[in-house]
Amino acid sequence: MSLRKPTKALPNMAEADIAIVRIAPESSFKNKAYDALKEAILKMDIYSTPEPVMLDERALSERLGVSRTPIREAIAMLEQDGFVKTVPRRGIMVVRRTKSEIVDMIRAWAALESMAARLITTTARKKDITALRDFFKDFGKDRLPEDHVEEYSRANIAFHQALISLSESPVLVDLTNDLLLHVRGYRQLTIGRKDRTATSLPEHLGIIEALEARDTELAEKRARDHTLGLAAYVEAHGQELFT
Repeated sequence: MSLRKPTKALPNMAEADIAIVRIAPESSFKNKAYDALKEAILKMDIYSTPEPVMLDERALSERLGVSRTPIREAIAMLEQDGFVKTVPRRGIMVVRRTKSEIVDMIRAWAALESMAARLITTTARKKDITALRDFFKDFGKDRLPEDHVEEYSRANIAFHQALISLSESPVLVDLTNDLLLHVRGYRQLTIGRKDRTATSLPEHLGIIEALEARDTELAEKRARDHTLGLAAYVEAHGQELFT
């Protein structure tokens, strides 16, 4: 999901076309509001603009169909989890990480995804591994990723999430969920850079080939090196990504 770039006003959730499910009356309003808001935040592209993304408490209350009290309680929980921050005289801001924090997060993702690759080689069904190729079936020499960046970016994000899911490890899934908002945002930012796009597809296919061969060590190495390459790129070019 993408947010419209701001002109004069800062973006807020009321302006975003987000998928929030209306809360049923019998639900625990605070917990349901927390789940709905966290899910919506995780779908946001908060790094598509250098401007902060602000949330509107009143608009959230209207969208969810609950009073502002459970919204405030949910926001307090989200703030405790590090997803949002209350800024005096400004409102509620979705937290964006510093470049060094992002690099650390990407390195952590590399470790988790390399373990996922290792697990996939030993437990995943052949047809499920082969199905990973479907993410990139529309790209090749005749249809270069750099000529279809938005489409390729979606495939790229989906592929990396599929690797984690295919590991069938609930712990890996939970750990990467906490990193997803930020790592995904920077994957989207960097994939449009030609020097990244040119290497992305062959590296993805190389990971799949190692998985298909059930080569545990190679699959683990390729998955790790691929994401560490993103970390190195962000470390070297982080400031340029918003220019």
